[in-house]
Amino acid sequence: MLNEEINVDQPTVEHPTEGLRGFEPEIQERPEGNCCCDSPKEQDPLYRKLDEFIESVSDEDGVLIRVLHYAQNVFGYLPREVQIHIGKRLGKSLAEVYGVVSFYHYFTTEQKADYTIEACMGTACYVKGASAIISELEKELGIKAGQMTKDHHFGLKVSRCIGACGLAPVMVIGKDIHGRLTPEMIPEILKRYEKPKES
Repeated sequence: MLNEEINVDQPTVEHPTEGLRGFEPEIQERPEGNCCCDSPKEQDPLYRKLDEFIESVSDEDGVLIRVLHYAQNVFGYLPREVQIHIGKRLGKSLAEVYGVVSFYHYFTTEQKADYTIEACMGTACYVKGASAIISELEKELGIKAGQMTKDHHFGLKVSRCIGACGLAPVMVIGKDIHGRLTPEMIPEILKRYEKPKES
């Protein structure tokens, strides 16, 4: 059973530059060489891949958003060090990069789970015991809804309706739909998605 937890809520702002004044103290750029995370990751194949893409689109309009999309596809998310790297390559401040990242809901600064479990709490599912299903998921995973396990393997969220009322109570794991659930079914279902044990 997984006992550690990470909150996956994301900060957002109404406009790419709105609210950055209060954020500035935390994103002041440090002098070059004071922190290894601010240095180019020349030996990292993911950073090399990102740099190659930046070089191929650096003269195009809207390049920042294109690069951020590409970086998130490569890294899975956009942590501070990736934002700094992109800013340096494009000649933009961290505040500019963060402003775009925080404005668009598509972008995330937190690593996503390998499997997101979406438990339905629509009317049909609620009436047929969805609360008990969610409680069992939280018990088995050691996290609450809206959180993710420490190893980022499972994330748990609750939805109002996922459009499968005929299978209530229902949940979705990745692209798989599991319906007509009972709490007793949860441990066995989760086992199908566990990481393979290292030999």
